[in-house]
Order: sequence, then C-alpha cells, then structure tokens
Amino acid sequence: MACMNAPVFSSAHPADQLAEFSDADAALARIREIYDASVGAVRARFDAFASGKPLPSAAHACYPYLGISVNIETMVTDSRPSWGTVAYPGVYGTTVTRPDLLADYYRDQIERLMRYHRVPVVVGLSRRPIPLPFVIEASTTDISYTQARELEASFVLPELSRIDDGIANGTYEPIPGEAWPLSLFPAERVDLALQRLYHYTGTAPQHVQRFVLFTNYQRYVDEFVALGRALMSSSDGGGYTRFVEPGDVVQDLGGAEPEDTTRPRALPQMPAYHLVREDKLGVTLVNIGVGPSNAKTMTDHLAVLRPHCWLMVGHCGGLRRSQQLGDYVLAHAYVRDDHVLDHDLPPWVPVPPIAEIQVALQEAVARVTGLSGSEMKTRMRTGTVVSTDDRNWELKSKSLYARFNQSRAIAIDMESAAVAANGFRLRVPYGTLLCVSDKPLHGELKLRGMANAFYRQRVSQHMTIGLEAIRILRENGVEQLHSRKLRSFDEPAFR
Repeated sequence: MACMNAPVFSSAHPADQLAEFSDADAALARIREIYDASVGAVRARFDAFASGKPLPSAAHACYPYLGISVNIETMVTDSRPSWGTVAYPGVYGTTVTRPDLLADYYRDQIERLMRYHRVPVVVGLSRRPIPLPFVIEASTTDISYTQARELEASFVLPELSRIDDGIANGTYEPIPGEAWPLSLFPAERVDLALQRLYHYTGTAPQHVQRFVLFTNYQRYVDEFVALGRALMSSSDGGGYTRFVEPGDVVQDLGGAEPEDTTRPRALPQMPAYHLVREDKLGVTLVNIGVGPSNAKTMTDHLAVLRPHCWLMVGHCGGLRRSQQLGDYVLAHAYVRDDHVLDHDLPPWVPVPPIAEIQVALQEAVARVTGLSGSEMKTRMRTGTVVSTDDRNWELKSKSLYARFNQSRAIAIDMESAAVAANGFRLRVPYGTLLCVSDKPLHGELKLRGMANAFYRQRVSQHMTIGLEAIRILRENGVEQLHSRKLRSFDEPAFR
C-alpha cells in the first residue's frame, strides 16, 4: 500500500450481524443468503416505484462482508505462500458480490485463509448499500423520464468516488479504524466491471473462461469461431462443452450450429467468444481492436473475474531488417509509449516477463511449427516491443529511429504494453506473442494482395500456437502461474 510500516487496524469489523465460520461452504452459504436478501429488497422497492406504489424499506440492502482477524500467533512467517495470507496481525475485510458467479473463487480464498492462519472467518452485512443499476439494469427502460429523474432521491446510485483501483495501484490509504483490505476489488468495483463487460463484449460474464486471448485483428476471430464450431460438431469437443458467441448465442457439444437469425444484428465494440469447459479452464477470445484504450478498458474489467492468465496474440510491425513477414515476436520487455496507464502504473515501473508463460509460448511455437535450434531463433525473436498510441507512427519514423535503437526494440504495435502492464498492475499473469505483418522502417508495407496472402498462411498457425500454449499452462497446473512476482509489500490475501 502507501506505506511499508505496519498499519493501524480497527479492533472490530465494519459490519453488522456478524457470524463466525470455520467451514468455507457454510460461510459461502451465508454470503449468498445476505446477497440474495439485499438484491431482493432492491428489486421489490424498484418494482413498487415503477408501478407507482408506496416504496418498501430497503435500509438493509447492503453487500455481504467477509473478514478475518489474525493475531501474532496465527501469522504465517516461514515460507509465506504467494497468496492466501495477510501481511500483519490485525483485522481484514472486504465487501463481496455475485456469489452466484464467483462462488468457486470465494470458496478457494476462504479455505486458504482458514488453513494458513488457523482462525475462522466472519461474514456479516456490510454498511455499503447495493446501487440500483447493479441489480436491475435491464429494467430501467420500462420507466418514464419523470420517474428516472426521481430515482436519485429514492434509490442508492453508484458513488464513483468510492470506486477506484487504489488498492491494486498500491496507493490506498485506509481511514484510521477501518479494516485493512482483504481483496484487490471491493464489491462495487466488481459490479461495475461486470456490467461493463456485457456492454463491451456482448456476452454475459458467466461465460468468461480463466484463460484469455486478446487479438487486434478480425481474422483471428474468424479462425477461433471456425474452430469452436468444429469442436462442437465433433464427438468429444476436445474437452470443451459449448461455444458462446456475442448475444449469448450458444452451441452445445453435439448440437446444431445456431441460425444466423439468433445472432445480434451488430457486434459490440469488443466482441468476445468463449470455448467453455465445465471447470472454467476454457478459452475466451476478445477482439480488442486497434489501440491501447481498448486494451486497458477490457483488462480493467476482465481482471475482476481473476483469470489465470491473458495472452496477446496479434499483428505487429517488425523493426529489424533481418525479420521476415510471418516471423514471431515473443515480448520480454515493453516500451510504454501508449501512455494509457501512466497514472495507474508510472512508466518507470518495469513490466517483467512471467517465466512460466514465456516457456509455454516458446514450447508451443516449437510444437506447432516444428522449428528448433537456430531455425527457431531466426523465425521467433525474443525482445522488446514498443507500444504506441499513434496509429500513424510511420509519419514520424525518422524522429523515432533513435528511440527504437536505444531500446533495442524488435517490434511495434498499439496494444501489447497495455495488456501486459495491466496484467502486472492487477496481478493477472500475462504474455505476448506477435506476428510480423509488415516492416515499415524497411519499406515493406501492407499492400493489399501481399497482406491477404500473408494472413491466409499465418493466422491459423498463430491461433493454434496460442491455444497450444494455454493447453500447456493448463496441464502444468495453474497454481504455478500465481507467483510472488506480481505481489507487492502489503498485498491483500485474495488472489
């Protein structure tokens, strides 16, 4: 957080109706009970408001609270795990939301806390009311303009001054007497992100898988969609049970491909596609399009679902004369000339490579391409990627030449640094494998015919490499991905 000194803690949890639990399932059941009751009260009040009836009370329609009190005797001091423990003795807590969606995640966090610290957790009713839009967003179209103006006086609306990333950014300073944070994301931050995810991707958050691929080009989406539909038409689906497209269009294993009439007439800004496994260890592909703003927006919101990793697989410009179109670039460092995260993660903060992901990507390239030895090193270079916020950077290439030279950069794009930097900031393991689609510095531009030939030859292989890397990471076990490399001094216990 903001200070390395031991914090001043509250002696009591900031919640009501507190009860202790030594069983994770029982604690989770109480969280569900509180959440369902609070959401039900908000809905009942809104239904009465929309129909012009007297409003029932919703005074206790607040988020559930989860906390733990740790003393010096129950601290973990030797070989502290990378997550699941607290840094100091004291009182820790967080508001939680959507136990229907995040039950497995919450259960895992609760079990680890109790196992490592050997004390029960407490669950109660927080003092943070659930804002109306996080409960009944779809219903607001049924009320009049006059009623919409009256909502503010009758309901709790999101208080943006309380929704930020101070905890994740390491700048959070708790009010004296408050509990120390237990999670990177309080409930309101999670609810806001979940609401935005559907808006941007066109799919409900429950479809999002724990392995995420980002791309900046539609042809990768076409390849992924073709693969997803083919798997659903196969006998076993390769371990996947359904394929979900924007509009929540679902094709189950063994089922017929959905009719075009069931798909949305227009795609959302950053459409998402999901190859779903029952254990949530499937693959979500998001087309973030061009630019660092989209990359930041999507990773800001996906992070609340706590993916095991996200990988950028897209196109880049090669900066070295020795590179050929179709060569791969494995990023191990970034020049963050996109500036989109400068206020959250200062540019002087290094974004280190995650060894487990680097190894998986390199192994996937070798398996899919069949390359090895010096040939492998020639066709896949490891080095620094420049990410810019200027789509027409080529117009000032002369002034950028020295910058490229000094940074030892081998490729340039617009999204990879934001994806990696936000992974570092939000504790989501990250990696980047790009494919050289042009070399503007050396006169090899994207001419229409040449580009089409290149795309046909490389997109399928590149997508296969990304999926193979995920398979390797899954088989090696997701626990190893969540190492202490991404943890700060006063890190919240939740992964």
